[in-house]
Amino acid sequence: MRVGVFVCHCGLNIARVVDVNEVTEYAKTLPDVAYATDIKYSCSDSGQEEIIQAIKDHNLDAIVVAACSPKLHEVTFRKAAMRAGLNPYMVVMANIREQCSWVHQERPKAATAKAKDLVRMAVASARALEPLSRRQTDVKRAVAVIGGGVAGIEAALNIADAGIKVYLIEKAPTIGGHMATLNEVFPTNDCSICILAPKMSEALNHENIEVITNAELKDFEGHVGNFRLKIIKHPRYVDESKCKGCIDDCSSVCPVEVPNEFDYTIGTRKAIYLPIPQSTPLYAAIDWQHCIGCRLCEKACEPEAIDFEQKPEEIEIEVGAVIVATGYKPFDARRKEEYGYGIYKNVITSLELERLLSASGPTLGELLRPSDSSVPKRIAFIQCVGSRDEKTNKYCSRVCCMASLKNAFAIKERYPDAEITVFYIDIRAYGRMYEEFYTRTQEKGIRFIRARVGEIYEKDDGTLVLSYENTLLGEVFEEEFDLVVLSIGMEGNTEVAKKLGISVGEDGFYEVAHPKLRPAETDVKGIFLAGTASGPKDIQDSVASAGLAAAKAMELIVRGQAEFDPYNAYVDQDKCIGCGVCVSVCNFNAAFMEGKKAKIDPNACVMCGVCVASCPADAIDMGFFKEEAIVSAIDALAEEKSMEPLVLAFACHYCSYGAADLAGTTKVQYEPNIRIIRTLCSGRVDPEWILRALKKGIDGVIVSGCRLGECHFKVGNYHAKDRVEAIKKALEEVGINPERVTAIWHSAGEASGIAEDFNNFVEKLRELGPIEEEVRRNG
Repeated sequence: MRVGVFVCHCGLNIARVVDVNEVTEYAKTLPDVAYATDIKYSCSDSGQEEIIQAIKDHNLDAIVVAACSPKLHEVTFRKAAMRAGLNPYMVVMANIREQCSWVHQERPKAATAKAKDLVRMAVASARALEPLSRRQTDVKRAVAVIGGGVAGIEAALNIADAGIKVYLIEKAPTIGGHMATLNEVFPTNDCSICILAPKMSEALNHENIEVITNAELKDFEGHVGNFRLKIIKHPRYVDESKCKGCIDDCSSVCPVEVPNEFDYTIGTRKAIYLPIPQSTPLYAAIDWQHCIGCRLCEKACEPEAIDFEQKPEEIEIEVGAVIVATGYKPFDARRKEEYGYGIYKNVITSLELERLLSASGPTLGELLRPSDSSVPKRIAFIQCVGSRDEKTNKYCSRVCCMASLKNAFAIKERYPDAEITVFYIDIRAYGRMYEEFYTRTQEKGIRFIRARVGEIYEKDDGTLVLSYENTLLGEVFEEEFDLVVLSIGMEGNTEVAKKLGISVGEDGFYEVAHPKLRPAETDVKGIFLAGTASGPKDIQDSVASAGLAAAKAMELIVRGQAEFDPYNAYVDQDKCIGCGVCVSVCNFNAAFMEGKKAKIDPNACVMCGVCVASCPADAIDMGFFKEEAIVSAIDALAEEKSMEPLVLAFACHYCSYGAADLAGTTKVQYEPNIRIIRTLCSGRVDPEWILRALKKGIDGVIVSGCRLGECHFKVGNYHAKDRVEAIKKALEEVGINPERVTAIWHSAGEASGIAEDFNNFVEKLRELGPIEEEVRRNG
């Protein structure tokens, strides 16, 4: 076999730390390497052309590209290989940027040694590869949009207008989301519901959109092009074919009154209610948790729409793509105890203020103090409550500054004599027309104080006293106000993450495939993100991201077929002993017995590899992540012990490998002793690999997967956990310290967490010393 090696400088991203020339010269000495060179930017057009020409000129059978993460540019180099006439699955990437130069910036010699190891391991893998072909499957001509806020509605309309069936699934009794509850939207101060309601109506009445409200996802399975969703539609206890939306008749006789979640609990509603006056669909709903079963509403309803016999309905749909537009959760201001929210009635949140200012809110648009229904004269806004805070959320929620400016401006217009003060850390008016709006707000007479509010306490008359440090003057002040508004931030709403198998970042929002180049995609092919599901956004950006998610979904649907990488498992019939273990461990019904032999349906196989690692006869293998390639990489690492202690980590592609990449992107530094082999799932890690690595002198092994309960393949990491525990017991029995093997679980967004675990494990191995001594001592 003739292998080519291309070592990328990536400008100075790699070359500033790693000695690229030294790595290139080293690559030339490796077995079967027929050609090796360095390239300034291997992913550029000229870089790709150089690789293509080298493949042709040197008749290369496989190539290794030592550059950035395969999660970023593996597809790029596979396409380049195809243009050169080389099978795309004869390409291996050595990750010497995210997992080398960027995480070892102050240790160039160690980084260079690690880069050599990674290249040697990649070359060994390449030598074991075989040409493979992609599979294709038909794509269902339908899309599920989970979440009916402005982003979900926008995505649904874009797709439906292209003639594609859309299922718009909303947990609440109405679509509209948070935007439907806002008073006005910045910077134009348009009435929020006035511009949203037409879109809500259009979605409900669109011939290609099926709106399913009061519903949530129960189960999810399948793959790109053919996802199957089970939806539970909870009963309204109202017959939608009879209900006229005339809520006064039925609600007026209801004796139950509870806080209205659509007013963020500052208002009240009955047990039978319309969430908002513009509810879409315009049907009443009965809150069964609070209904006392008096049936007075049933007697009062002239159309006889009340139906207490309704039961939950299970709906099963099949779609080719899924868009997650589940929005955000408002930060719970009770977590900032120093501000007295929930204790002092006149401390409210920014969302509660929206409802007070709204004409459809509990006070019909009048700004009244909750304590005594008087109009407040002195109003304070406190910014960054639950954002930019080490104790709650470190990130900026982006919309809070402009939301406060908008509301302060609206109050000043309605109540010109009001004295309004905004206490801020920094005003972030980053969008088009935003800075100009900030200037208009200042000109309106609204006071801005750069300060940190330490605490709030209440006087006997309900007046609130703010104690704050003016950070420009460096002095502490106390000041009295009638009403305090806490500008609360956004938090991730990721309750469907486990069911969909998509990652959640350290910030609590869904993780995107790449923050710059693939901001609407997840690591699960065919599942896309819209709006604030992937992070804080204002309405404009949410709508834009929804359009991108819709375009990505339409691209998949219109193409009509989805292609699969040839990673699926397959059975060697000659080796199969017919034990059926693969059938018992496969959670996706892909493995089955035919006669006395096992078989695997490639269309049902999700490519987790759990069955491969479980097979006692080694009769099952996978495509690109084949046994021989991974074993060859393990052996290659053990050939030269460049570091003490030397650590091998197996990291799952979807989460832990992503976390290690993110550590590089965010420049989180960790010990350079770690060498990572990528697997599709931690459940693919064969116990024999771990034992082989230890036997050959590698000091410790990490099995790294998704957080428990959040595996992309549902239970793959639980299989990995059980295997690691079994191996640790076996090692102890033969006199090898079981602490040399560990399992860690991280989402793709947990860069700091995985780096900390790496460092802790290296430190533990330093205490244990080289493994050779234990092996020698125990024969």
